[in-house]
Amino acid sequence: MESQALAHAKLHSSSTRSTRLPRDHMHAPNPLKSSIQLSKRSPKSISDGLQKDSKKDLSRILRTDAAVEGIARKANSRKYKQLWPKAVLEALDEAIRENQWETALKQHWYEARCQTYTKLLMMLGKCRQPAQASLLFEIMLSEGLRPTLDVYTALVSSYGQCGLLDKALSTLEDMKSISDCKPDIYTYSILISCCTKFHRFDLIGRIRAEMSYLGIECSTVTYNTIINGYGKGEMFELMEDTLTEMIESESCLPDIFTLNTFVRAYGKLGQIEKMEEWYNEFQLMGIQPDMKTFNILIKSYGKAGMYEKMRSVMYYMEKRFFSPTIVTFNTVIEVFGKAGNIEKMDTYFKKMKHQGIKPNAITYCSLVSAYSKAGHIVKVDSILRQVENSDVKLDTPFYNCIISAYGQTGDVERMGDLFLKMKDRGCKPDNVTFATMIQAYNAKGMNEAAEKLEKKRIAAEEKFGMNLIGW
Repeated sequence: MESQALAHAKLHSSSTRSTRLPRDHMHAPNPLKSSIQLSKRSPKSISDGLQKDSKKDLSRILRTDAAVEGIARKANSRKYKQLWPKAVLEALDEAIRENQWETALKQHWYEARCQTYTKLLMMLGKCRQPAQASLLFEIMLSEGLRPTLDVYTALVSSYGQCGLLDKALSTLEDMKSISDCKPDIYTYSILISCCTKFHRFDLIGRIRAEMSYLGIECSTVTYNTIINGYGKGEMFELMEDTLTEMIESESCLPDIFTLNTFVRAYGKLGQIEKMEEWYNEFQLMGIQPDMKTFNILIKSYGKAGMYEKMRSVMYYMEKRFFSPTIVTFNTVIEVFGKAGNIEKMDTYFKKMKHQGIKPNAITYCSLVSAYSKAGHIVKVDSILRQVENSDVKLDTPFYNCIISAYGQTGDVERMGDLFLKMKDRGCKPDNVTFATMIQAYNAKGMNEAAEKLEKKRIAAEEKFGMNLIGW
C-alpha cells in the first residue's frame, strides 16, 4: 500500500521548475557537499559493485557508469560550457531506477532541477539513506534552489520510510510556514503510509485531525493506506470501521486494493470463514477479483491445509482465462514444500517450467528448504548446479537458505564456499547468514573460526549497520 501511495504522489508540473533564490539568501556552501558531488570510486569498488547475475544487467550498469563518468570528464574539460544532454538524463534515471544512490548523486556536472532532487530524495528513502537525503536537501538550498511542494513531500517520504517519523513530522511543520509548499493529500497519504509501516497507529488520529482542520479530505488511496495498516496490525475492528467510514463518505468507494487488503488480513491469520465472507461481500459491491486476489486465496487455503479449496481456486482461474503467474507457482511450491509433499512440489515445479515461466530466487529457495527438511541433500546439490549455470538473480535469502541446508549436514567447507560466492553474486550477508555460519562452526568445534566471524559481524554492524555490510 505504501507503493500505491507513492505512485499517486504525482509531480505537479507547475511546481517542479527550479527557482533561484537571491544570492544574499543563499546558504553558505556545505563543506560536506564534496562527499556526494565529487565522490570517486576506486577500480576495486567499481568492480565489486558490478557483480550481477546476467550479462544484460552487467551491460546496463556498465553503460550507466560509463555515461556518468564520461559526462563527468567532459564537465571537467574547458571545451564544454553547458551540459544537459539526453544521455545525461538517461544515465541519471537509470541509476535512480536501480537504486544506485552513490552513482545517482554524482551530479556536479549538470545543473539539477527540483524534479531531479525529488527523484533523488525518493530514491534515498527507498535505499534507507536518511543522512544522505538530509545532506542533499542542504546542498539544494546552498545551490540557491527554492524547494517545491514535491521536494518537501519527497523529503517527508525519505525520513518516513527510514522510520524517522519525528523528522518527517518536523518537515511537515516547516512546509506549513511556506505559502506555496503547504502539505496536500499526497503528502499526508505518504506520511500515514510510513506510520502504518512502523506500527505508529497512535499518530494516525492526530494526522487525520490535522487534515480535517485544514479542510483536506481523505482520498481513496488514503483510506486504503489506513485500512492496509490496520489489517497488517491485526486491528480488524478499526479496519472495518474505516471501511464503513469510506463508504459513508460517498466521495471514496472501495476498490480492488480494499478487497485484497481484507482477504489478505483475514487469510494470513487463518480466519478462512471471515476471509470468504468479505470476499463475497466485495463481490456484492461489484468489485471483481484480480490475479493478486487469487494468489492471496491460494496462499491462505494452502497455509490452512485446505488443498482442495486451493486447487478449486486454480481451476476457477483456468476457466476464466487467468494464467498462473510466477507468484502463483511460487506460492503452490512453497505450500507443498512446507507440508513435506515433495512429489506435488516437484510436479508444480515441472509444470511451471513447461508453461514457460522462469523460476526465480524465491522458487529455488522454497525447493532448497523443502529438500533440506526432507533430507534430500543430493537434490540440493542439483538445485545449486542449476542456479550456477543460469542467469537467475540470486539474493541473500537464497544464500541463507542453501548455507543453512549444508549446515544441517555439517558440511562447513561447502558453507564457506557459498559464503564467499555471495560476494561474486553481489549479495551481502545479514544477521541470519552470520548466525548460521557461527552456529555451524561451533557445532564442529571450530571455535576460533566462529569467534573471528563474530568479530567481523560486530565490526561491520557498528560501521555500516547490518543492511550495509560490504566486502
